[in-house]
Amino acid sequence: MFNFEKLETWKKTIAFADRVYAATAKFPESERFGLTSQMRRAAVSIASNLAEGSSRSSRTDFARFVEIAAGSLFEVVSQLMIAKNQGFLDKLDHQQLYVSAEELVRMLSGLRKSLLESLA
Repeated sequence: MFNFEKLETWKKTIAFADRVYAATAKFPESERFGLTSQMRRAAVSIASNLAEGSSRSSRTDFARFVEIAAGSLFEVVSQLMIAKNQGFLDKLDHQQLYVSAEELVRMLSGLRKSLLESLA
């Protein structure tokens, strides 16, 4: 088992990406290379950056990758709003993903803070 697989935050990001994939599967075919692709790539990037960051030799570097993961999460949040506005996501799906994103941003913030505080 890799170290990052033990992180609860990483596990939640994988579950979030799975939910994004499920939600975007309902998008119109015309969005396959547009919003569907962008949302999926951004959602995958969250977990990927945590995994990559965990391999870094310093906690400062890891914290930077956690910050990048948070940026990818913010991308998904913006894309969720666009998808809802375009009628690709219903209110319930949007709300569930949004609430999950709020939880993830708190977890990512806590992880980053923990990594940086351990340096002091």
